[in-house]
Amino acid sequence: MSDLWHMLSDDERLFCDLLERVVDERIAPLAQRTDETSAFVHDQLKVLSGAGMLGANLPEVHGGADISAQALLRAVEIVAGGCGSTASALTAHYLATDSILIGGTEAQKADLLPEAATGERLGAFALTEPTAGSDPADMRTRAVRSGEGWYLKGTKCFISNGGVADFVVVYAVTDPAARHRGVSAFILPKGTPGFEAGKPEKTMGLKGGHVFTLNLDCHLPEDALLGEAEGQGFKTAMQVLDNGRVEVAAQCLGMAQAALDAAKAYAKDRVIGGEALSAKQGIRWMLADAALELRAARLMALEAARQRQAGKRFSEAAAMAKLKASEVADKVADTALQIHGGYGYTRDFPIERITRDLRIMRIYEGSSEIQRNIIAGHLLA
Repeated sequence: MSDLWHMLSDDERLFCDLLERVVDERIAPLAQRTDETSAFVHDQLKVLSGAGMLGANLPEVHGGADISAQALLRAVEIVAGGCGSTASALTAHYLATDSILIGGTEAQKADLLPEAATGERLGAFALTEPTAGSDPADMRTRAVRSGEGWYLKGTKCFISNGGVADFVVVYAVTDPAARHRGVSAFILPKGTPGFEAGKPEKTMGLKGGHVFTLNLDCHLPEDALLGEAEGQGFKTAMQVLDNGRVEVAAQCLGMAQAALDAAKAYAKDRVIGGEALSAKQGIRWMLADAALELRAARLMALEAARQRQAGKRFSEAAAMAKLKASEVADKVADTALQIHGGYGYTRDFPIERITRDLRIMRIYEGSSEIQRNIIAGHLLA
């Protein structure tokens, strides 16, 4: 393990070492087939649940692994290095369980989190809508009181895990006049009448980490409201997205590292004119620049994780980490593909898949443009 991870405890190092072995042996070998078949990563998530990863973001009191934010960063990076689709489904589950951990009542935490930590219940996080992607405060999904419960109506889109999850944390407007202060969150169990998921979207990459459109026309009980009171949903969602953006950075780092490792191996093995490709100065500089940028992105992600671990509000650091890692990862993958030449453009090598899988990282959980707005807002505050 790199010296960058010196802050991890012995137990966390062991956790990550065992996870790396599991991913290498049981998840990475399935990545190409998953991409070709577009099958959801059910089997891979079962493997990860056995390794303690479904609850790696949760404290021990709720059945989680109770590891630090830095160790979680490393763990997600390891998973993503083996299979981007698996990492995407895993971190979507984290968005749901973080919602409950941050915004839920003690009863809601006790009911859902232990089984979510073991993988018995898979979660999804439903915030994005057709007209409210980058601006969640403009959402149209509504929840109104009805009898002794709630009536929920609206549409969510691009919801990772949405059609396969056992529960979905849905964000909806309960007080339109209050704008973002009128957003609340609800726990929607699988099988609820009036809850329908469309077919998985046909995506460019991450083909085993399905995203869905969700149509909602449901009646929910009173205790489906997340937390003790209305109007807390936007605050919860923003805190969850801070966590999620660091996890997106981890995904980018893992896939970019896999691309760089593949490029190094190829450059050493590829012989042109009696000389290894890796002996050519132009190629060496390409590899050096990729490693340089990847190190910088990893340091920024570690700083965001450090602030998260310290319990500080880390929105700016999370935005910087997500922005830097997602843009660097694209460049690293493109460099790796270029080093492979024509072979990199074929599906016989993993670079083609990694390049496609990475493209969404500059869009979801806040596009690069949104991250720049967040950073500028902190600069000018």
